[in-house]
Amino acid sequence: MKLAIVTAYPPSKVTLTEYGYHLVKHFRLQDEVSEIVLLTDVTEAPKDLSFEQEGCPITVKECWSFNDLKNLYKVAKAIKQEKPDAVLFNLQFLKFGDKKVPAALGLLLPFVCRMMRIPTISLLHNILEQVDLENAGITQNGFLQKIYNFIGTTLTRFVLASDVLAVTISKYKTILEEKYKVKNVALVPHGSFETPPAPNYDLPVGPMQVMAFGKFGTYKKVEPLIEAVEVLRYKSDLNIEIVIAGTDSPNTPGYLDSMKEIYSHVENLRFTGYVAEEDVPKIFGDSAVVVFPYTSTTGSSGVLHQAGSYGKAVVLPDLGDLGILVREEGYRGEFFEPENVDSLAKALESILTNENYRIHLGKQNYKAACSLPMSKITEMYLDHFNAIRSKKGLKQPKAQKLQRIEKTSIA
Repeated sequence: MKLAIVTAYPPSKVTLTEYGYHLVKHFRLQDEVSEIVLLTDVTEAPKDLSFEQEGCPITVKECWSFNDLKNLYKVAKAIKQEKPDAVLFNLQFLKFGDKKVPAALGLLLPFVCRMMRIPTISLLHNILEQVDLENAGITQNGFLQKIYNFIGTTLTRFVLASDVLAVTISKYKTILEEKYKVKNVALVPHGSFETPPAPNYDLPVGPMQVMAFGKFGTYKKVEPLIEAVEVLRYKSDLNIEIVIAGTDSPNTPGYLDSMKEIYSHVENLRFTGYVAEEDVPKIFGDSAVVVFPYTSTTGSSGVLHQAGSYGKAVVLPDLGDLGILVREEGYRGEFFEPENVDSLAKALESILTNENYRIHLGKQNYKAACSLPMSKITEMYLDHFNAIRSKKGLKQPKAQKLQRIEKTSIA
């Protein structure tokens, strides 16, 4: 199978970049995949294809850019040129831009592929029905929210034109099936990026690192975390370092710089900036606990799965989607009331003052992560693609004895 994957990809700063990287990393190891065509956004630095294991050839076509009005035409043209056996879209509503028109046009691509009779699966990481438009930094205006919801419903119908629309949370499947009266929505869990050998649960010498990871400024706010640690420092002798790992959300440029200035008086507060893929294991490995300072959620959490992969205890807000994900996939953590500094401080204290409990949570989360590795997730997608081909009466791609070599071309 010649598989095209439409996604942002490292070193891109566009959303879902990391997930795109791990999709490619694991699809290339599937015997059924003979070639991957990576249809990705344009970046100044070369794409990160430094995989250790041998796999199928990868052709990179940098054919779209964030907020480019021509993305629909450019990606469709690339797909027509490459003639893949199947296309997988790695999507969310602001995938192709944070401006209305380019964001909307990009989401027409699954419909275009369906018209081209190419088996198409769209992975939609969030659905507008579950997005808090104000907290996500999209709009605070009630009238505009109604307009966005109308547009979102229309765009969802275009994405539903995919042969299969994959979602990572069961609740999303139920909502889409009931609202749009469709039967092509599939639950495909998020999966864990890495499943390293059983972690060493001992912490490095020095202060205990309390870490938040991601893109900040919209529904991910660092203020409650910093202030909760300050409360905890005041009432205890715990030696804590606060680590803010990541960058601004595209919707809130300058947010982290303003936080650095506002909290410049806070000791042991470190902002790492962008974390390259090769540095992710260390940033998680050194952490005593991973905190999710969210005010709302917009889908399944990749950071939760990463924390599990490295055997980390987590502190989570008691929010709908995140709570569902934790229950469905077997993760464990301490919950706190969103935006409640004292509640967050108490949750942190329960972990940082009880080493046995911290290790217990880490082991449970590692177990949950190991149960759904990305290798299993990519197999699920291939099963869906084969079912689509059978339903359409298309011939299955010829099985080949592949020599597993690393052969990459840049188009």
